[in-house]
Amino acid sequence: MNKRILGLALPNIITNITVPLLGMVDMAIVGHLSSSHIGAITIGTSIFNLIYWNFGFLRMGTSGFTAQAYGADRMDESLRILVRALAIGIAIAGLLLLLQWPISRLAEVIFEGSATVMSLALTYFFIRIWAAPATLSLYAIKGWFIGMQNSRVPMWIAIALNIVNIVCSLLFVLVLHWDIAGVAFGTVIAQYSGLALGIVFLRRELHRIGGRTGYHRGFIREALRWNDMKRFFKVNGDIFLRTVCLSAVFTFITAASGRISDQVLAVDALLLQFFTLFSYIMDGFAYAGESLVGRYIGARQPHNLRLSVRWLMVWGGILTVLFTILYAIFDEQFLHLFSSDPQLIAATGDYLFWVLVIPVCGFAAFLFDGIFVGATASRTMRNAMFVATAVFFLLYFGFKYWAQSRNLLDEHLWNNILWTAFLVYLLLRGILQAIRLRRDVYSQAG
Repeated sequence: MNKRILGLALPNIITNITVPLLGMVDMAIVGHLSSSHIGAITIGTSIFNLIYWNFGFLRMGTSGFTAQAYGADRMDESLRILVRALAIGIAIAGLLLLLQWPISRLAEVIFEGSATVMSLALTYFFIRIWAAPATLSLYAIKGWFIGMQNSRVPMWIAIALNIVNIVCSLLFVLVLHWDIAGVAFGTVIAQYSGLALGIVFLRRELHRIGGRTGYHRGFIREALRWNDMKRFFKVNGDIFLRTVCLSAVFTFITAASGRISDQVLAVDALLLQFFTLFSYIMDGFAYAGESLVGRYIGARQPHNLRLSVRWLMVWGGILTVLFTILYAIFDEQFLHLFSSDPQLIAATGDYLFWVLVIPVCGFAAFLFDGIFVGATASRTMRNAMFVATAVFFLLYFGFKYWAQSRNLLDEHLWNNILWTAFLVYLLLRGILQAIRLRRDVYSQAG
């Protein structure tokens, strides 16, 4: 079981680590042009992060359904799931292309910047938006391969996509002098290159399982029947609402930090890097959970289902201890990777306690998300997120009001209130899903 878990988790971790490289490469290239270009690429990538993060259900929902079909040895159904996911992804992409002008106007309201910065950001936006069909199709393809117990294909796609992005962006900006448009075109070409490679892997996989798919002329129409699409929409709708809450919490943390002070905004940005690094590793094991839990539910193997969940939690515990120790020993060295400002690093030291608590409070939330995605128990995920999000805001505003009413609210206490609410939010997500584990996950395997 451990071999299966690591065989799925390690490629997923590599894939996750490559995700921020697209933004980092773009930032590194435009950083040599001007400060306006840095601001523009920051706003541009933020727009797309906000858009695509909310459509992450295409990957998550697809992996859960596919893993269950794989476990039941229903290759025909796994192919239907792929068709449904691709159809929804392409439909959403078409809608984004049609609504690109209203989206750009909304972005101008949400993100503040000078006329020069916003002009550059929108140039980037109006070019990169044409990668939407490729980006959302890749979500479906990656989710399908994860469900098919193959984490290596998404890894190779991610690596190839980043290589193409680096080469094209360097060529277009530094050689052809296309300015920020060159970065956008590089990203578009990289996304479609990734899609092309994904199609190559798909053709090979479909050829391998072709004898068990039951493919026929009316297969696509059959896959898109409304009765079969309804459950797909229901699960993905629950995941979408969960992701909206997730986005709301993280957007609020940034906004609240900025209201406290510019220094606290910078401090919390550094602290969140510890959370981000831990999340990349734990998400790799969560994706392994999606694959294995769905597989054993589909195969009706309750013993293997329980064993996979048990060992996933053991690995989560091991990594939690490891990261807590590493963060305790190398906290300042880690901070120096992101900032050379001694005053900022000193200010961050006042809040490093929270860094040590992040792994303890967060690991169960990450792993149970993967476990419940594999079980397609999206309603429980959604409800747990609703409750945790409500508690986050109640704690934040309740403690803040209490401190203000007693004239105790200073900058330090205010930020500690924010981090208390955030860590309780993470902890509560894990606890609520743990309570429902037997009923919503184990019971499905019979």
